[in-house]
Amino acid sequence: MTAPALSALSALLGDRFSTARPVCAAHAQSETHIRTGLPDAVVFPETSAEVAAILRICAAHRLPVIGWGAGTSLEGHALPLHGGVSVDFARMNRVLSVSPEDMLVRVQPGITREDLNRELRATGLFFPVDPGANASLGGMAATRASGTTAVRYGTMRDAVLGLEVALADGRLIRTGTAAPKSSAGYDLTALFVGSEGTLGLITELTLRLHGQPEAVSAAVCAFASMAAAVDCVIETIQSGLPMARIEFLDPAAVAACNAHAQQNLPLAPHLLVEFHGSPAGVAEQAARFGEIAESHDCTGFRWAEKPEERSALWKMRHAAYPACLASRPGATAIVTDVCVPISKLAEAVEETRADIAESGIPGPILGHVGDGNFHAILLIDAESPAEAATAKALASRMAERALRLGGTVSGEHGIGMGKLAYMQAEHGDAWTVMGTLKQALDPRNILNPGKLVPPHDAG
Repeated sequence: MTAPALSALSALLGDRFSTARPVCAAHAQSETHIRTGLPDAVVFPETSAEVAAILRICAAHRLPVIGWGAGTSLEGHALPLHGGVSVDFARMNRVLSVSPEDMLVRVQPGITREDLNRELRATGLFFPVDPGANASLGGMAATRASGTTAVRYGTMRDAVLGLEVALADGRLIRTGTAAPKSSAGYDLTALFVGSEGTLGLITELTLRLHGQPEAVSAAVCAFASMAAAVDCVIETIQSGLPMARIEFLDPAAVAACNAHAQQNLPLAPHLLVEFHGSPAGVAEQAARFGEIAESHDCTGFRWAEKPEERSALWKMRHAAYPACLASRPGATAIVTDVCVPISKLAEAVEETRADIAESGIPGPILGHVGDGNFHAILLIDAESPAEAATAKALASRMAERALRLGGTVSGEHGIGMGKLAYMQAEHGDAWTVMGTLKQALDPRNILNPGKLVPPHDAG
């Protein structure tokens, strides 16, 4: 069934269809430790109509279809578990319209968040969801991404007002509207946001924008313990201070960032914070945060008010992953995230740190403490099956710990196939309902099979 489908796709797309091994190999790797085989082909559509036509061909021949964005996912979301066709959205990267009065933008899925914000500079608006990587917006919606600014601006769940989606049978549907709210029927937008390409391929997004802040102020400060840092965060949130970012680095992550970015931060738990608003508002918020931090015995408190100072601070934070990799030359990483209620964050991090220390492998921890989300970068010798097994066991215990503390096995990395084993424990019968929705919308199981939902046979 594969050859006729590939022939039809080649006729449809011409030189935007490829079976070349280097092209296919590039769509079988990402920043994850998970490995699969190659896709049978890679296609590069330029319009929604072409995506729909691709799906009609693949549905007729029961050929798997996997959406591909920037390729930065960490749980194998976009890898071809069963071969098939990788649909690369790199050529669907335009801003379709901007509505400054409504603070909305319509975009194609292949545009990245940084490119969108460059396009928006003259409008006085910006798109705030910042997962760190320069990810494509279709992929960010498909994985319900968030990141450093979620504590102030929310996640992709909050940012996406509407979608155009190509279904498994080739139908194009629109979900949501440009209106600020609606009570008309099922919230299909929310259904597709976070569905990881298992229910349809996103071909257009309507996104909520925010005003560019007049003033920005950032700071970094150290604490004697994780508990003291988290208590500072909780008091800051309860006091109503509108933080734009509040990030955490444990001592191992600080050491890696110091070496990589030539910084000299004390080797202690650190918070990195940022406030957005008017000059007077930001100054007041910054002063109040400073008072709260001092009441929790912070040390090394340092404000970064100049743009170049703030840029260096957040560049250091966003480069934490390569910094941690560089701290163990030749290592690879198994990276995992969990999210817990903020009241349980210190407990979760301290237990995880103790577990990592006992394991004997390095594992710096960092995270978005404002919403209870943290990541462990488990550094292993790529040639050591024993270390890989140890890291996977650590990641499994992190997931179990998060569930025990009332949290989730993933705050933002998603499920893909890397965390499929934990879905039953987190969702119970609700996971079966997810599978039922999948079967209803994709009865032949061609859309990203083997990911997110319970396995099912094609109808």
